[in-house]
Amino acid sequence: MPDITDTLEYLLSQGTETEVLEFKTASNNYDFRKLGKYFSALSNEANLRGKKEAWLVFGVKPDNRTVVGTNYRRDAADLQSLKHEISNKTTERITFIEIHEVVAANGKRVVMFQIPPAPSGIPVAWSGHYYGREGESTGALNPNEYERIRAQRIEDDWSIQICENATVEDLSEAAVLRARGLFAIKNPHLQSVIRDWDDITFLNKAKICVGGKISRTAVLLLGKPESEHFLSPGLAKISWILQDRDNIEKDYAHFSCPFLFSVDEAYAKIRNLKYRYIREETLFPDEVDSYDPYIIREALNNCIAHQDYSMGGKIIIVEREDSQLVFTNLGLFIPGSIEKVIQADAPESRYRNAFLANAMVNLNMIDTIGSGIKRMFQIQKNKFFPLPEYDLGNNQVKVTVTGKVLDLNYARKLAQMPKLSLEEIMLLDKVQKGNLLDDTEIKHLRKKRLVEGRKPNFHISMNVASKTEQRAEYLRLKGMNDDYLRKMIIDYLKKFGEGRRADFETLLMDKISDALDETQKKNKIKNLLQSMRNVNKINCIGKSWRMSKPD
Repeated sequence: MPDITDTLEYLLSQGTETEVLEFKTASNNYDFRKLGKYFSALSNEANLRGKKEAWLVFGVKPDNRTVVGTNYRRDAADLQSLKHEISNKTTERITFIEIHEVVAANGKRVVMFQIPPAPSGIPVAWSGHYYGREGESTGALNPNEYERIRAQRIEDDWSIQICENATVEDLSEAAVLRARGLFAIKNPHLQSVIRDWDDITFLNKAKICVGGKISRTAVLLLGKPESEHFLSPGLAKISWILQDRDNIEKDYAHFSCPFLFSVDEAYAKIRNLKYRYIREETLFPDEVDSYDPYIIREALNNCIAHQDYSMGGKIIIVEREDSQLVFTNLGLFIPGSIEKVIQADAPESRYRNAFLANAMVNLNMIDTIGSGIKRMFQIQKNKFFPLPEYDLGNNQVKVTVTGKVLDLNYARKLAQMPKLSLEEIMLLDKVQKGNLLDDTEIKHLRKKRLVEGRKPNFHISMNVASKTEQRAEYLRLKGMNDDYLRKMIIDYLKKFGEGRRADFETLLMDKISDALDETQKKNKIKNLLQSMRNVNKINCIGKSWRMSKPD
């Protein structure tokens, strides 16, 4: 992609706004609902026009494209949090490719929202409504355009396409033999006849080939390494990378087809060390694998089944020496959210690579009942390890698995609270990790009295703290109430006569909730002082605060 400032200049040079380009002045603020409508409209129009992206630009006058600058969400973290906020209300939790802050040629700040096209076959809605554009106007998506998007097949199933000129000779004999054995295990009623099938008959029966022709699925799962070229521009690559605690690369290995063997080869590279911890009722330690073998294979096979091979990228496994495995594959997460998968606990109705996924089921690599991801969460919960963490941004799926206990006492006691569902434990796991919660999740946890605090700085409630022996942690995160903090300020001024803000920061910083960062704590102190001045309790002369004189 060109430099983002060059992109801005290019967009400004366009003669007028289009179906995939919108300028807004947005001097200080902008209605969040309107922003969502524009996201839906621009995304759908980018799909219909075959564009790789659409743009919404703040800080530019629409009529003459003069850069006037914007103060919209000056705080960088607040601006980037829009990705999460938008995804909560869009189809399949689709969000911005990126949000760019740019300084234009005249020194003015511009915010550029890079919006992805709607996925093939999936119109993008905002709060349940579909939007589109006619020229510069935004409104409901035209029914004909809605049907045009719906009629698109998801990626036209890359995996079923035939590799012209490929023959059974381009497949690994050892991989085909292994596939026969796995297919027989999956289909014990066919064991007596499988041995009589020739290779092509077997590959057709196992739904790996199509009418005797070699499919991309056949090359991917069973092909010789030198047969990878049949998939071009797609890649058959799995990379394993070992990183130290500073994310410095220490070792690596690359694996190609046949993926039926590459899964085992990549698995063997992972240093699955033993982890020991002592339960409270015994002096003898439990010893478990840092990573459950099922989780490794499920995560890796999911990467293979759901990778968007048309993007020409690799499947990546990063092993970190601080006990983390990170699996990454390219492509939108079709179910939309991991919560939806856990709650449904059933097979997904749509697959990017339906033919490949079905072949992997027939070879016993993945299951058909849709419980694999939920089982991963249950395994981690039962070991008291942090739950798997899914990052679904930037048109890729990244799964992080932690192979150690972060807080044994908390995790064990929490898991033992009998009325907590797995979904609620998942939400509390987010709270412990400091991850963002959406409004629905917040409402649910508050109703169950499981969290306290203000968005986005939540912490476990007194109810959970009491049951998980975290009373001290609860008080540390809750902090002292505002009346107590005001009394401390008054007591300080009565004793010393005056004080500067730095004095009150020294006095109060450790009394304020640790759910707030240092900047937020200082802002809270500043606001307390201002509120006390507004009611004439104290006043400020120069930089010193004093008690107000009685009227």
